[in-house]
Amino acid sequence: MPDSPHIVSDVMTYPVVAVRRDTRFKDLVRALVDRNVSAVPVVDGDGRVVGVVSESDLLLKEEFRDRDVTRAEQLRRPSDLAKAAALTAEEIMSTPAIMVHQDATLAQAARIMAVEHVKRLPVVDEDGRLRAIVSRGDLLKVFLRPDEEIEEEVRRTVVSYLFPALGHTIHVSALDGVVTLRGKVHDPSLAWVAERLVRAVEGVVGVEARLGGEDASPDRSGDV
Repeated sequence: MPDSPHIVSDVMTYPVVAVRRDTRFKDLVRALVDRNVSAVPVVDGDGRVVGVVSESDLLLKEEFRDRDVTRAEQLRRPSDLAKAAALTAEEIMSTPAIMVHQDATLAQAARIMAVEHVKRLPVVDEDGRLRAIVSRGDLLKVFLRPDEEIEEEVRRTVVSYLFPALGHTIHVSALDGVVTLRGKVHDPSLAWVAERLVRAVEGVVGVEARLGGEDASPDRSGDV
């Protein structure tokens, strides 16, 4: 079977910018601007993540800066209004923090980002202490994996697993992350299984399974 999937600790970014509960508004803005990030985690005295302050949290002060708030807004957006009047990270932060454990898979981290509509996640250890940050860009790093490395893993964990007696007759090639399998196999139905397993290999962008000889089903390919 394919190797264990890459985990967040393989791609997460160091060092991480964090602020304390009592960090003042202007210092929060400075932290985001100076480090060119869209959000910063808030940590307690033990380094545990207690919240996150994002650009959108801070921009509420500008949104409500110089206008009268309607009654409808008071009823509909009490939390936003409280953040607009806030002066410290503890008053502004979104909580509970959306975060990910350092041993989570990249797929799990990507799913959290998609569901929660965030661009970056604090990475914590088993005790909830901040270790790093993982961003959308970090998750994309896996697709920079060298073609030669992908080919080697496909041969070792897919071809040798499904076709132990025919491994030497099946050709594996990768170009820009697209893997092609060519060769004859005794059971053409395994071509579909091979394609699925190759897709599970980290860094694979697409798969073309040309297995089974003249009687095989038409080639199928596609992006992951």
